[in-house]
Amino acid sequence: MRSRTSEWFEVKVRYDKLNDEGIQKPITEQYVVDAFSFTETETIITEEMSAYIVGEFNIKDIKQAAYKEIFFSDMPADDRWFKAKLFFITIDEKKGKEKKTAVNYLVQAHSLPQAVTYINDVMGKTMIDYVIASVAETQILDVFEHDGKALAEKKDDKPEYEEQ
Repeated sequence: MRSRTSEWFEVKVRYDKLNDEGIQKPITEQYVVDAFSFTETETIITEEMSAYIVGEFNIKDIKQAAYKEIFFSDMPADDRWFKAKLFFITIDEKKGKEKKTAVNYLVQAHSLPQAVTYINDVMGKTMIDYVIASVAETQILDVFEHDGKALAEKKDDKPEYEEQ
């Protein structure tokens, strides 16, 4: 299990897909992209989806994700994505009361109980007191991670202007 903190964007892509009867039906799928901006998100999802989709597709929605950190599983069977809301518990020393701070995560797992287990495994290694408030399966199909260094190198591949 590894985690990655970044700026994540949720993207909905609509395209025509061949169903089991051989009929093309419009579907909308949701993905998550690691990017710096909405523009970069659109560029990345267009590049990623063009490898999987034959024909045209439309980006229907791009929004910043409510989470900054994702827990990735290395297990091949873990093919679903779950949104988790945790409350971090601290003590307000001035008032002497418990304070709960909500933090959201995206977790890759095979089932809801396994997502809870993964959360406890990761959070158990920290010194933070927490309570799992909710865990819910999402419609997210995949997460596209991108290394900023690779993106910078790609921009450097553009030919420079040469004087004649």
